[in-house]
Amino acid sequence: MAVWNPWHGCKKYSPGCANCYVYRRDHQFDRDSSRVTKTASFSLPLQKTRQGGYRLTPQDAPVYACMTSDFFLEEADPWRPQAWAMIRSRPDLEFIIITKRIHRFSVGLPLDWGEGYPNVTIVCTCENQQTADQRLPVLLSLPIRRREVIHEPMLEEIQILPYLKSGEIARVTCGGESGRGARLCRYDWILSTRRQCIECGVAFSFHQTGAWFEKDGRTYQIPRSQQLRQAEKAALEYRPSLLPDSEKQREDLFLRLSKSSFRSRFSLSPSMKQYVSEKGEEVIQRHAQDFVGTRLAPAQPEHDGKQTPMKGHPVFLAQHATGTCCRGCLEKWYQIPKGRPLTEWEQDRIVDILMDWIHRQMK
Repeated sequence: MAVWNPWHGCKKYSPGCANCYVYRRDHQFDRDSSRVTKTASFSLPLQKTRQGGYRLTPQDAPVYACMTSDFFLEEADPWRPQAWAMIRSRPDLEFIIITKRIHRFSVGLPLDWGEGYPNVTIVCTCENQQTADQRLPVLLSLPIRRREVIHEPMLEEIQILPYLKSGEIARVTCGGESGRGARLCRYDWILSTRRQCIECGVAFSFHQTGAWFEKDGRTYQIPRSQQLRQAEKAALEYRPSLLPDSEKQREDLFLRLSKSSFRSRFSLSPSMKQYVSEKGEEVIQRHAQDFVGTRLAPAQPEHDGKQTPMKGHPVFLAQHATGTCCRGCLEKWYQIPKGRPLTEWEQDRIVDILMDWIHRQMK
């Protein structure tokens, strides 16, 4: 990763800013963090080496912008159009912009922004429930291709399930607060957000514990050097499955399946097609929901690997044709790990895939 700070300095804005690391660092050098200034790195995305190549290359990506300020800070309004222009001119780089000021996103937005530049991820910081309820509706209303959320410093348990269910948030990251005066972060808060993410199939990361961390009723003071390490040891990282959630993703899936000699050999016989026609779509879908819920969804399905017959019902054929016949195939084709129950969202997406395959066979 690389860091690009086109300007430095910020104004404390919300509870998460109380112990800002930029203020702590600047204080060591007797520097006024509230004074916002352009930096020597302003043009970093366009700067070149002596050999004529760009200093920042795709191997350096992602590029985190404004880590010692806020990209949408009011004082930076005169400079932002030029910053956007540099981002637009480097489509080979992925830029990540973290902000508490999502309400100012549209100020100075490029005329050609459209639905968003494909190389830009906007990450909205929400440190407590109040800021989440204020900022996330705004985040979801804006024309952004990729949205993420950060709870850092996480100051309390935060319920964001309604926002995650929109399907428009790609990742949530949680972390505690470091430095002098750091506030407590509780393990239960982290687990709560992780559960919400898993329920909605949203990626989750636990970044750091912070200086004060409570787990199982005990409070730990964790040295700065161990805060990232301890979060990593918790092994809470969650990657969503490859289950398709859009028409394009569905088409990509069926293209992959068509290249499998085993999966592509399955088809509905005339008698199976007649069965589907006679029973109707609603009945077949209920059968699919029942088969998925009882034979596939449990953490340890009975006779896993052999629970789906090779014939006897159009849904059974659809399961083999789409790699949803057992937990081993789910892991191979959709990266859904064995040993945990399928979420309701995952079950619904699997039923959608099965019904889509049957519809294609009926044409």
